[in-house]
Amino acid sequence: MTRISFYVLKGDNEQDRQVFACRLIEKAYYQGHQIYVHTESEEQTNQFNQDLWSFRNDSFIPHQIVNNDNTDEHSPILVSHNATPPRLMNLLINLASEQPSFFSQFERVAEFVNENSTIKTAGRTRYRFYQQRGYELETFTI
Repeated sequence: MTRISFYVLKGDNEQDRQVFACRLIEKAYYQGHQIYVHTESEEQTNQFNQDLWSFRNDSFIPHQIVNNDNTDEHSPILVSHNATPPRLMNLLINLASEQPSFFSQFERVAEFVNENSTIKTAGRTRYRFYQQRGYELETFTI
């Protein structure tokens, strides 16, 4: 069954939330995981693409933005707001306000919540959704 991890961050800065997600992706990538990043919008997809290239000066995280028409089957990290994962992958990074319909095909889902009232409220809704369906939940306060 899919394991759901919530990361609760201090502050309400969206950029800090995305940088933390980049750090988690970097760690998972070096552990050999296949990662799918689900974003809220095209704007967030493009911003996250830039963040993966620049969140740390010495970092290299190979990734690709995908839609339903183009996918690189060999890229270990895929980022999209409107595509479904083209293959089985280990880790779903959810940066959207709702859980995607395909979340249960992953071994693990990472959710990120901060003190922004909109993000916090959406995070609580997702937490209840997973909890009511019997998923294993864990919370990390960062």
